[in-house]
Amino acid sequence: MASRPVFVAREKLPYVMVYSPEFTWNSGLSKSQQQKNIVALHGAHEKRFPDQKVLEISSKSTEPLGNALSAFHLQKYVPAIGRSVPLECVYQGGKVFAAGGPYTDLYEAAPKDAKRDPRFEKSGMLRSFFFDGEEYPLTPKTAFYDWLYILALKENPELGEALMAYDGFTDIVYNPNKSVGCQARSAALYVGLSRAGLLNGVPTFTDIAKLKY
Repeated sequence: MASRPVFVAREKLPYVMVYSPEFTWNSGLSKSQQQKNIVALHGAHEKRFPDQKVLEISSKSTEPLGNALSAFHLQKYVPAIGRSVPLECVYQGGKVFAAGGPYTDLYEAAPKDAKRDPRFEKSGMLRSFFFDGEEYPLTPKTAFYDWLYILALKENPELGEALMAYDGFTDIVYNPNKSVGCQARSAALYVGLSRAGLLNGVPTFTDIAKLKY
């Protein structure tokens, strides 16, 4: 057996509920095996919460919408280069370390390459984030990633609208011991805040950080 988180949108603080049901794990790293795990995870969650509609957000998703909402595919506009690039590149390119960064050249990289850039391991501790001429703190710990994800959805309103049909979100490859930001969690936060009427405009980083979630 295994357990993985389902991030469920809420209309009040902390706007995201995390529930980790147990399910039978299918071993193997292939996309087909991961998709079996997605089906099993969703099935386990829906047994307890039958009224909730769940979406996998990753490149492993069986749903086109889930693929489009993956940070590898969701586009975020970058003023410095005058065009939109995958959100993953914006996030990785915004990392500022004690001995290096931000490596904004990663805006132009492939998402997988941006995520695994070898300079990260040689640059010391992560110190802050950078985007569009401003530096942002590491805390709250997911605020910068959540903010970028919400901005990207604001820039792609058709995806944001489609997202509202779902209540829970998963990312089958998310490992909280290796990653801070999670696209499924950010999606749940977007839906929760939208349902609470708190995303009528374009939020600032401070708007997201002050939620104290």
